[in-house]
Amino acid sequence: MKAIINGKIVLPDRIVEGGALLFDGHIHGAVDARDVPADAERIDACGGYVLPGLIDMHIHGYLGHDASDGSYEGVRTMARGIAQNGVTGFLPTTMTVSRPELRAAFAQIRRAMADSAAPGWDGARVLGLNAEGPFISPARKGAQAGGNICPGDAAFLEEYSDILRVFTIAPEVRGNMECVRAMAGRTLVSMGHTDATYTQAVAAIEAGVRHVTHLFNAQTPLKHRDPGVVGAALTDGRVSCELIADMFHVHPALFDMVARLKRDKLVLITDCTRAGGLADGEYTLGGQPIFVRGVECRLADGTIAGSVLKLNQAVNNMRRHCSLPLWEIVNMASLNPARRLGLDAKKGSLEPGKDADIALCDAEMGVKATFVSGRAVYTA
Repeated sequence: MKAIINGKIVLPDRIVEGGALLFDGHIHGAVDARDVPADAERIDACGGYVLPGLIDMHIHGYLGHDASDGSYEGVRTMARGIAQNGVTGFLPTTMTVSRPELRAAFAQIRRAMADSAAPGWDGARVLGLNAEGPFISPARKGAQAGGNICPGDAAFLEEYSDILRVFTIAPEVRGNMECVRAMAGRTLVSMGHTDATYTQAVAAIEAGVRHVTHLFNAQTPLKHRDPGVVGAALTDGRVSCELIADMFHVHPALFDMVARLKRDKLVLITDCTRAGGLADGEYTLGGQPIFVRGVECRLADGTIAGSVLKLNQAVNNMRRHCSLPLWEIVNMASLNPARRLGLDAKKGSLEPGKDADIALCDAEMGVKATFVSGRAVYTA
């Protein structure tokens, strides 16, 4: 038995101070500090926050590797690296690359997913696959390679039903609504990289879309006489929305409004590229060169191309610019994604019986230690 003492324990609906969190491979619960068993291993949080492990459901790469590379070691390096950011589970996210490249990437993600569930994995667990494309709109492709865009293909996706957790599609493209209908209820269908009108977006939601890829980016904007995809996403309670809270993709003045509108349907993501955790310079994304300077990642023509955001930074950025309580903001990077992925029975919060996925953080959300199923995978 282990006990985290001297910390602020962040639960789904409150923060507990003056107590201790008991765990082994699973969470036993928050107790009074006086009730810690005498033989428990004590871990001092030094007055910091005890968070549920963070879940990044949209991340392309980290430390020089990309999920689309088709490299098992690349996914494993990502898992080790993002554990330093308090992430205990993630979805390696592929781009709009060729079909053979997708198959190679999916095979290695499947392998890593199986291995990450076994003892000895030394990083965040691979919780499945996020396929961002290739069923997108050429008009809103952003930094994705236009030559690999193709119509929705449910039969192809079904080959990977054991690992596929979410995929992005532009519903207005001819033939794509059939794919939406075929996959609805089988995985999380996300609307993104789309030029859909508000009417088309609403029709897609009625057909089974339940998620929106990086809200505001690569989709039709909110206008007062033409609400677009953003308007449909913000006003439908069935739809969850991703937000890249790096202060660049979306102006922080909007953080509070979006958070109050979507509440438990808001999911913080990184959309991080292989440049994450590395210095400014030139890298690649989906086979295209990208140029990183500070928080900005761009193609040569200036198109925004992913991020170098860390998920713990996203939590802190949201905290600084949102009036909701900290526990609700933490949920956006833990419980909310767990719910959208159907994993909340075991992950996403520090409730008894759940996996002991834990992050110890300081006042600015700097990560001091990360535990996956009760085992320390990172210590600062």
